[in-house]
Amino acid sequence: MALLDPLLKKTIRHGSLTVIDPKGRSTTYGDGSGFPLVVRIYATQIALKILFDPQMPVGKAYMEGTLTVETGTIYDVVDLVFRNIGLSPLKYPLSGVIERLKTAFRRLAQFNPAGRSRKNVAHHSDLSDTLYDLFLDGDRQYSCAYVMDLSDTIETAQAQKKLHLAAKLLLNPGQSILDIGSGWGGLGLYLAETGSGSVTGLTLSTEQFRVSQ
Repeated sequence: MALLDPLLKKTIRHGSLTVIDPKGRSTTYGDGSGFPLVVRIYATQIALKILFDPQMPVGKAYMEGTLTVETGTIYDVVDLVFRNIGLSPLKYPLSGVIERLKTAFRRLAQFNPAGRSRKNVAHHSDLSDTLYDLFLDGDRQYSCAYVMDLSDTIETAQAQKKLHLAAKLLLNPGQSILDIGSGWGGLGLYLAETGSGSVTGLTLSTEQFRVSQ
């Protein structure tokens, strides 16, 4: 754990966090107060990634099983870290270097022409109708439903969401509405019918466009 030792010593000052490295060696950080938490890291490269930028690699490693919480829960670990760093951003050894690199390459990272966008959308939207029918409502609302009662079905909750959105828009007859990321068109149709206006929907998905038409 030599790679992460300086970072953890500086960060974890209160509480108790024991980290077990890929070779089975354990090191404890903090003042020993509170519930003792134990985390195991299974690969040296995980420690290296955390050293460069701890925010994303920790969550990814936990999801992939290359970092596990042996005692306590992942929620306990996150709580301990945030109690130690407070509201100030976590400063890790290479944070300055990483931020400068992010700034330098931001334009490249944000380069997203229509062709690439369409390919990204197709990856999760141009799939079979049968798949989406398994877990979406009748007109395939893709975002969170609005549950008002625990007995609400998905159809009821999504209808309530559309009603809620229409009410917030203060629709009047003759208005023009632009729906960016319009999905399969269900919300656009609802808003057009409810507000007696014109709705233009935009989607990069071939399948969503086909269903909407």
